Amino acid sequence: MHIGFIGLGLMGRPMAINVARGGHVLHVWARRAAALEPFSPASGLDVCVHASPAELARHADIIITMVADAPDVEAVLLGENGVAAAAKPGLLAVDMSTIAPAAARRIGARLAERDIDFLDAPVSGGEVGAINATLSIMAGGGRAAFEKMQPVFALMGRNIVHVGEIGAGQVAKACNQIVTGMGVAALAEAFNFARKSGADLARVREALLGGFASSKILENHGQRMIARDFKPGFKAWMHQKDLRIVMEEAHRLGLMLPGAAATAQMFNAVVGSGLGENDSIVLLKLLERMSGGEAEDA
Repeated sequence: MHIGFIGLGLMGRPMAINVARGGHVLHVWARRAAALEPFSPASGLDVCVHASPAELARHADIIITMVADAPDVEAVLLGENGVAAAAKPGLLAVDMSTIAPAAARRIGARLAERDIDFLDAPVSGGEVGAINATLSIMAGGGRAAFEKMQPVFALMGRNIVHVGEIGAGQVAKACNQIVTGMGVAALAEAFNFARKSGADLARVREALLGGFASSKILENHGQRMIARDFKPGFKAWMHQKDLRIVMEEAHRLGLMLPGAAATAQMFNAVVGSGLGENDSIVLLKLLERMSGGEAEDA
């Protein structure tokens, strides 16, 4: 199958590589030439590089987008020289970015006017999950489109769930970002408390892993906090953006989300402090600074 991929960043690059390794012909386009380096002829992958999203669309049966936010999705799918301008009959567009549910519904409706099927299928698992093809994929859209995409999803992830109609995948991702954002914030608070109290963080983590506080966040992010490894697997500014989506949706629905609101403010402070390019666990540094001095990085 001929599969197009647009959005070759921290997450998209390994996802696209895994699709190509699955035996498909991969068609790619990127704004920056540097993003295309892993797809050179020397890579051994069956990859075709195109000059625009429209040119890519002339060759692809399925097109995956993995970009920053809704305006970027709309630009590559519906803008000038976008996918919709030259889509083949029966094209399936699959957006794996994290955008607002309302934006996903709007994009899906506009693509339907041009007889293009659409799935919103955001992911969770960070760069490690993208590299190892262990992402959690939450899809919204028609059942037939989901079934068509299922073998391709299986090249990128393990936990693959059809949540509901278009936009439902983004609702699930918003829930994921509430839970993970508050989880990272809670862990950062706990570790800052332990450090200021003079306790050994490694021993504290070991103790917590044996009780009800155990979680993937404690297991993975906890170890990285102890190692002072703030290299981004998921950048803090991206979590800020995702929680902005959550709060905008909450405002639209008239919902009170006090924990998510407080966490969103913490990520605002992280980005405002110049730490936004670090992993989201850099919340720990923010709390340390607010508590009278941060620990030394490894």
